Amino acid sequence: MDLFSNFNWTDLMVGAGTIILKLIGIIIVFFIVKGVGSTLIKRSFKKITEKENISVGRSKTLESLSLNLFSYILIFIFIVMVFEIFDYDAKALIAGAGVVGLAIGFGAQGLVSDVVTGFFLLLEKQIDVDDYVTTAGFSGIVESVGLRTTQIRGFDGTLHYLPNRQISSLSNHSRGNMRALVDIGISYSDDIDRAIEVLQEACNRIAAEDDSIKEGPNVLGVQSLGSSDVVIRILAKTENMAQWAVERKLRKALKEALDENGIEIPFPHQVFIGKSPETQN
Repeated sequence: MDLFSNFNWTDLMVGAGTIILKLIGIIIVFFIVKGVGSTLIKRSFKKITEKENISVGRSKTLESLSLNLFSYILIFIFIVMVFEIFDYDAKALIAGAGVVGLAIGFGAQGLVSDVVTGFFLLLEKQIDVDDYVTTAGFSGIVESVGLRTTQIRGFDGTLHYLPNRQISSLSNHSRGNMRALVDIGISYSDDIDRAIEVLQEACNRIAAEDDSIKEGPNVLGVQSLGSSDVVIRILAKTENMAQWAVERKLRKALKEALDENGIEIPFPHQVFIGKSPETQN
């Protein structure tokens, strides 16, 4: 009882209150600096995009990376300040972190590989935000490129988080114009030259209406001879990511043009053979 009676509870409460107030102050400052810093970074890259000759996708990629780095640095500073509140030497923390980092370095080769790969992806401009890519068995639109992971949104809506080291080979479908290709079949009894003429007229109308088409569409000619149809191929060059819409528009226009000119698109027929009511009796 003497031990507790002689204990200075007032100093303890004051000390604890001071620590709590400092922690609250640091947390408030952390979120303020994070919000202000993130806003400044975003505004800076917006101005750079408007003034400099830099693509929107490239700007978004560098902005994402800068925000990533800013967050890591801010978190480290926050941790150091918290340790200082408890009178823990920040230098010892940094030294200890170096020792621990060296100790786990051999086990963190994957992390190092992620960072190095991510650095070269950005340095060599292999990938940008909003690019359509195929890598590591996934296809989709790049949403973020970070130090450790790259985020790819699949066309079904799934968001894939890929460690950068898994990007050993990369196909970027967003560099340059894309190909829109349509194959359409006509019957063997129809005039091929007439069909090609009708299809090309329809292609010319679509080209005049759609600004996303950069070249063509051109009717290349007979692509193959099927079991029941003659396949004619049409090819166009479009703006990036517009190829699917152009293909859909072409199929509709070409089908309507063939129908208007009485050219048949073969399709399977089913013939039912049965006894008439008279023969059944």
